[in-house]
Amino acid sequence: MTHTPDILKPHKMAVSGKPLTGPHLVLIPSAGMGHLTPFSRLAASLSDLCHVTMVSILPTVSSAESSHLSDFFSSYPDVHSFKFELPPFDSSAYPNADPFFLRFEGINQSAPDLMTRLLTKSSKPVSALIIDITLSTSMVPLAKSFGIPCYILFTASAAMLSFCAYFPTYYDSNSGPIGDIQINGLRMVPVATIPQALHNPKLIFTPLFIQNGKNLSKADGILVNTCESLEKDTLVALRDAHVQPGFPPVVAVGPLLPVNIPAISGASEVSPWLDMQPEKSVVYVSFGSRAAMPKEQIRELGLGLEASGCQFLWVVKTTVVDSHDNTELEELLGEGFLERVKDRGLVVKGWVEQEELLQHKAVGSFVSHCGWNSVTEAALHGVRMLAWPRLGDQRINAGRERFRCLHICDASSVTCSEPSDRSLICGPDCRDYRKK
Repeated sequence: MTHTPDILKPHKMAVSGKPLTGPHLVLIPSAGMGHLTPFSRLAASLSDLCHVTMVSILPTVSSAESSHLSDFFSSYPDVHSFKFELPPFDSSAYPNADPFFLRFEGINQSAPDLMTRLLTKSSKPVSALIIDITLSTSMVPLAKSFGIPCYILFTASAAMLSFCAYFPTYYDSNSGPIGDIQINGLRMVPVATIPQALHNPKLIFTPLFIQNGKNLSKADGILVNTCESLEKDTLVALRDAHVQPGFPPVVAVGPLLPVNIPAISGASEVSPWLDMQPEKSVVYVSFGSRAAMPKEQIRELGLGLEASGCQFLWVVKTTVVDSHDNTELEELLGEGFLERVKDRGLVVKGWVEQEELLQHKAVGSFVSHCGWNSVTEAALHGVRMLAWPRLGDQRINAGRERFRCLHICDASSVTCSEPSDRSLICGPDCRDYRKK
């Protein structure tokens, strides 16, 4: 049976649409657009039911996060912004670490200060916290010490949640290198799909991931950005405590619907260009907000797109943090590339509103890293995907058990290489899924 936490149940509403009574929920996202986007969507949805505050941890790692927060709070004034300036963090112990992983650690170290400020400066008593999984190491015990219910919004798939919940058990009982992992009540996770960072216990990410997994069972409930039709078996296994005994209630709250905020970088040229393309003719190529590619790989991908004969919209990213990306497109793609493809291809840099692109009638397929936001957005709009998972949870998200229902094709085993085979773009079942 699906359990709905009291914090998600409707409350008495005023004539204006705002709640007369109800809890005060505080949402605490961590770093990265992949985490911030679902938190914004949940905050917007809950703001019609109760009082909602979302914490902005400043400064942000990327400029995309900064722009998103500014636009979001301007567009949703009913969601209160609580700004928390993160104290300086000494990262010397973690040379060359991912800047987003460093931010996770920095927030966890500053969690007591954040909690104190929330409880003393909030205009209304805090009824419950909804936190990001990356903060559970610090925030779950803190919330318990103050007697505040603490829920986790798991922004990835239920499959990744099951892996996150079970991995600490496997790790503690395993004395050798990480291999294939059999998750209780579910499936085997091949070693090739396990996040690469977990193979190195010295990385900042690995102990944090393990501790976060252990703290899942201590939360009051877990909200997952998925739905029953996508991951029913996994959700059932989690709820029935097959994966881990004593697991808290798991509620599927997705796919979380997009927020309505003004378009930002890239939209001015992208939308008019898509409007001129035939229906379902465009291959959209993007690998998320964090997956950077080396120049050589970008050029090889460009040559492939050029040779494909397809119309394409390609969002290029060369650095993990967007503000560090100063390379001009012409230099990046090679002399003459943009001129050669100008009649059927558009290449942009910077953040785009992906959900708006995926619902455009001209977009017929999506070459993706399989970040979970991308997977759910493509599924919501019935867009076929060619998966090229690169890091983190992406290989698990692209698992073969999802290929049939989400129209995901694995880039490592593509057989439709003939130029005349355009089934990835114009297959009829994709259109049928969109109508549903």
